[in-house]
Amino acid sequence: MRYFLEVSYDGIAFHGSQLQGELPTVQFAINNALSTILRVPVETFGASRTDEGVHALGNFYHFDFELPLHPELVYKMNAVLPPKIAIVNLYRAMDPELNARFAATSRRYRYKIYKYKDPFRQGRALFHPYPLDLDLLNQTAAVLKDYIDFETFSKRNTQTFTFKCTIMQSYWEEVGDEVHYVVEANRFLRGMVRALVGTQIKANKKPDPVASFRSIIEAKNCTLADFSVTGNGLYLEAVNYPEGVLENISNHRY
Repeated sequence: MRYFLEVSYDGIAFHGSQLQGELPTVQFAINNALSTILRVPVETFGASRTDEGVHALGNFYHFDFELPLHPELVYKMNAVLPPKIAIVNLYRAMDPELNARFAATSRRYRYKIYKYKDPFRQGRALFHPYPLDLDLLNQTAAVLKDYIDFETFSKRNTQTFTFKCTIMQSYWEEVGDEVHYVVEANRFLRGMVRALVGTQIKANKKPDPVASFRSIIEAKNCTLADFSVTGNGLYLEAVNYPEGVLENISNHRY
């Protein structure tokens, strides 16, 4: 049987999400916890890779196990896992070949920015004590839906076979005293969301932000993008799958 774990984590505590030998990553911790509880070696496969410092409200990992799993697995996993990781849901895949990465229809990210110095938000959002024009930012955000090739926003030395992505949502909004950028797409390139944030902020300082942003996209040159915004403002908010492909077995709140 194939199972899916929905996982939330504080990215500051880990060297990214993906397995990197013995380094403390999210996947390393999950594999160890599953193997300890189920008493056999278990290997998971992630839906989305997040870099060091990037958080997740709902990333997914799939794994295979021969026997039916008890709903108490979520409770046991949360008891064993480090404090900065929580299992949110346990699902059974209706198709035993369903892949956490390739079956996902979209992923949604949120980038958080705050203006006034706040020690309690350090490591949870980007401190940016400069004016941001939300109307102009939403104009550049909307431009992204006109394109499918995002080579400009991919870091070099990536192993991707294509730079094409379909963006479904792209907008900025005020949330309390913070400004958030929300973007949803079928897939993302390495470093793409941070580059979208940094490059939009940079473009909005130009006399014609929209024209400037378009020229950067169309150049397909990553040296024109701004990858400098920190990862700790970034949240993988959701990974979405087709309706009916996952059956919920257990929720951590019950």
